[in-house]
Amino acid sequence: MKIHQFQVRVRYAETDQMGVVYHGNYAQYFEMGRVEWLRNLGVSYKWMEENGVMLPVVSLSMNYKKPARYDDLLTVKTIFKKQTSVKIEFDYEIYNEMGELLTIGNSVLVFVDMKTGRPVFPPKYITERLVDFVEN
Repeated sequence: MKIHQFQVRVRYAETDQMGVVYHGNYAQYFEMGRVEWLRNLGVSYKWMEENGVMLPVVSLSMNYKKPARYDDLLTVKTIFKKQTSVKIEFDYEIYNEMGELLTIGNSVLVFVDMKTGRPVFPPKYITERLVDFVEN
């Protein structure tokens, strides 16, 4: 299982009136983690889209354990779960500076041809990288 993590500091604009991260912002943290996970694999969303492939989210779930607050330094762990014929799935964990688990999540994305809007098999360059890292 391949894990990538990065840190992000909670900005004031990401919080509600109580100083707690607004629930919708967790999806952005997950996306940031996923983009960096792919970049670490040697794949960029920009390059994929320039080559005609989108990767839209078709399923997203979150479970909030504890609140993240303004100015917290969060660690976002992105965990590759599996890749099937046209889908890729990730789990997420978000921790605060004390190492407390704040939020868990899961997303499923589908490789889509930008011209047809239909699901497609992942491009060969992604499949090759996934196979390399799963075997190692």
